[in-house]
Amino acid sequence: MADRLQGKVAIISGGASGCGAAAARLFAAEGAAVGIIDRNADLGQALAAELTNAGHRAVFAAADVSQKAQVEAAVANVAQALGPVNVLFNHAGTIVIKPFLETEEADWDFLFDVNVKSMYLMTRAVLPMMVAQGKGAIVCTSSISAVYATPMEVLYDATKGACHMFARAIAVEFRDRGIRCNAICPGFIETPHGVREIKELAALGVDASEAAITAAQGRLGKPEDIARAALYLASDDAEFVTGAQLFVDGGFSAV
Repeated sequence: MADRLQGKVAIISGGASGCGAAAARLFAAEGAAVGIIDRNADLGQALAAELTNAGHRAVFAAADVSQKAQVEAAVANVAQALGPVNVLFNHAGTIVIKPFLETEEADWDFLFDVNVKSMYLMTRAVLPMMVAQGKGAIVCTSSISAVYATPMEVLYDATKGACHMFARAIAVEFRDRGIRCNAICPGFIETPHGVREIKELAALGVDASEAAITAAQGRLGKPEDIARAALYLASDDAEFVTGAQLFVDGGFSAV
């Protein structure tokens, strides 16, 4: 077994499926004790059981990560079961795809709560443990959409721009306390989230065809592509990397 996260206690929000689940499996294989926080209890419990049965330390805690009380309770449950947390992968998020003039205030509030407020709540709950240890690594899932705008995604793009800057600002404020914070910026990834994005964009007349994606980034990304990037940023291999944005997009951002 590899050991790049040996001795670490990691929380992954949105860890029950997709890229989050891929990261949970990889982090566990690399030696971390893994706390999975997600609103999907069935998938989360099944993944925690899978990891435990494979000989890893893993627990699941259900939470709507946009709700403070639920986040604080879930983080406390993980810490009680596994020990003080020193790795946080802020991965939970979703998408709303609509023409801007059809985007309602409720859409705006919902997506900022899930994509941005969740990072604040998760980080706020975990940071005191990292400060007490004098060391920690935070990885936030941003997106190519933080920098490259897409029609019908004004709201989503705005939330990811906020995630981008959140990671940079946390990095600057907590650098001298031994805590790193970086952002991952995925391109189009083959997950339920990514497949839904492609389908809904196409339905609204945006060219998100296989040919268009191939031209932009070579292929659809895999959840494991994002998990490996998160592993690097979470590990001590990246001890001098903080406040960075790692684009995992097959060259989408290089064109």
